[in-house]
Amino acid sequence: MSSLIGTVTLNTLDPSDPQLSDLEPLREALAGAHVVGVGEGAHFVEEFTLARARLVRYLVEECGFTTLALECGHAEAAAINPWLAGEGDDDGLPQLVGPLTVGVFGQLLRWLRDYNRSRPKPLQVNGVDLPNTLTLNSDLARVDAYLAGVDPSAAAVLKDILPSAGHITGSSAVISAPQWGALGTAEQDALTAGLARLFLRLQAMGPLYIEQSGIDAYTTARRHLSAAVHTDYQLRAMNALFAGGGAPCDPSLREHYMAASVEDLVATTVDARIIVIAHNNHIQKTTVVFDGELTALPMGYYLARNLGKGYRSIALTHTGRHVPEMAFPAEKSPVGFTLEDVGLPTPPDGSIEKALVNAGLGTSITLTDLHVSTSPFSHVRSQSAVMDTDLSRAFDVVLSSPAATRDNTVSF
Repeated sequence: MSSLIGTVTLNTLDPSDPQLSDLEPLREALAGAHVVGVGEGAHFVEEFTLARARLVRYLVEECGFTTLALECGHAEAAAINPWLAGEGDDDGLPQLVGPLTVGVFGQLLRWLRDYNRSRPKPLQVNGVDLPNTLTLNSDLARVDAYLAGVDPSAAAVLKDILPSAGHITGSSAVISAPQWGALGTAEQDALTAGLARLFLRLQAMGPLYIEQSGIDAYTTARRHLSAAVHTDYQLRAMNALFAGGGAPCDPSLREHYMAASVEDLVATTVDARIIVIAHNNHIQKTTVVFDGELTALPMGYYLARNLGKGYRSIALTHTGRHVPEMAFPAEKSPVGFTLEDVGLPTPPDGSIEKALVNAGLGTSITLTDLHVSTSPFSHVRSQSAVMDTDLSRAFDVVLSSPAATRDNTVSF
């Protein structure tokens, strides 16, 4: 035990290390949870990917968790799962999903494919977010195929808006949102109205659809159409944001969708024990505030309200001096941005990073149980910024690494 109450040092970040006993404090900190969020303070960080893999191992092997949920879309997860189970070549992931999903999760997914080789039943992933491409085509193609079999008149409505959806082909929101913006107001509104009309009809006609297709096919189609409706809203919101406008807290709609997707998993998975792998700002249980300004109600906020103590969250941060950060626009990048190594100021007073450094733990891998800690932490790093929040309310545990270095497998 360190001089910082509630904090212990960990032996390694290496998920291949056979020993997991140093993570044992998690057992009590997460007791009673059937959904656990595992975060990261920045995307594309080597140390966070390793830590996540090791945490997944511990939660699966020692705590009985069985289901993984990722910050990606339903269609993306469906494309990944056969590969995770051993199909195809080890280097085949980029042929299955876009470069952003490969960049954010590639190293973790490659580890998971290898890990599955030792398991009698491979771990699969569930997409609980909108598509990382922020496009409509994959979801609408599945809805189109479904409606053709149960409701040709609704399928005709969908075919009227597919050409507009087909103009949005980016690999990330940075590219896709401006493509949506280029449609023009009339076409944008027709797309939004058409999707809303289809979604309302799908819900109202559910009993008849289920008689024809069965509940599983209907549920899958409903998920994909819901994803398309929310993606359309997010395209509108991101286009406004990039133009310097947008409604306050607009990201909350995406967050609410993510929470609903997780709760749907809870409701439909027998003996659900779910690990949700997403950014710290998604899994936190408090509102997202930067520089005193409310930015969003995050997924974790809704999960905490609806699941109570059944939801717990593990934040990942670091005490290093640099972090990889997204720089855009970048016209030659396949995702519309590149990564730059950004220098960071000294962590502010009240931050958990500053407390770790002051306790002589800045060069160690640490695990802090916020239920036990007596320190009133009010800040935590997020990307190259600092987020304001009461950490004891936002998270249950914080894992900190001494550095945040770029994942060199990321291609942009």
